[in-house]
Amino acid sequence: MIRIVTDSSCDLPDELIESHRIEIVPLTIRFGDKEYLDREGLSTADFWHMLTTGDVLPETAAPSIGRFHQVYTRLSSEGADGIVVICVSSALSATIQAAEAAVKQFTSGVPVRVVDSRLVSTALGLVALEAAERSAAGASLRDVVATAKEASASSNIFAALDTLEYLKRGGRIGGAAAFLGEVLSVKPLITVKDGAVAPAGRVRTRTKALAAVIDHIAGLADRIQRLAIVHSVAPDLDEFLVSLAKVYSGERIVSSLGPVVGTHTGPGVIAAAYRLR
Repeated sequence: MIRIVTDSSCDLPDELIESHRIEIVPLTIRFGDKEYLDREGLSTADFWHMLTTGDVLPETAAPSIGRFHQVYTRLSSEGADGIVVICVSSALSATIQAAEAAVKQFTSGVPVRVVDSRLVSTALGLVALEAAERSAAGASLRDVVATAKEASASSNIFAALDTLEYLKRGGRIGGAAAFLGEVLSVKPLITVKDGAVAPAGRVRTRTKALAAVIDHIAGLADRIQRLAIVHSVAPDLDEFLVSLAKVYSGERIVSSLGPVVGTHTGPGVIAAAYRLR
């Protein structure tokens, strides 16, 4: 069987990770001089408590080469016929560099292929899910890689942020820099373009921001193959889901934004990640 590996920025719920046998390689979160492994040494709930009650802005770091190598070695020993590693966008993180360097050091004979999703958060997670389902159906390594690449090219995320302050302070603002200056008080809408954070609009109120996410989903509803809603301690999530049900009747995954992405977006985010047909 082909095993699927991704990184902890995928923001998938634990139950889906376990049921699809997806292996997660954690990024590192640093609060000052304290360092944590995402999902292992720091839960999502604890992260949001620390971020919103403290005055230290955390930093994120890519996994080590050794951590990827350990995962490859273990999956090989468990009988994997091949390994497909699907990483957060190379434009946002050095994670894929560590994954590829570990492949060069891996000598067990089990083939490992690394895919740059050019995505982040649950958009990345949806690609990993689809690849895992293809593997479970008995697909070859080549077919699973092709599935991951096709899903990556057909997926994206559309997010309403409460502020651009965290993106600005974290240095991940990319093409969204146009929002800076006097517009920091607006509610920014962002997406991913060419693997990087890009502006998708801006509105004056949160109500309008969430309505824009709903409208975005409504415009794609007949093309959506899979949908995930990811949020960061958003108090109005339930209201949003009620509005969503009026424009999209399909199944949807609901997950919490984890530390890796949350460090750069802050609290109050509601985003829609989708895989299009």
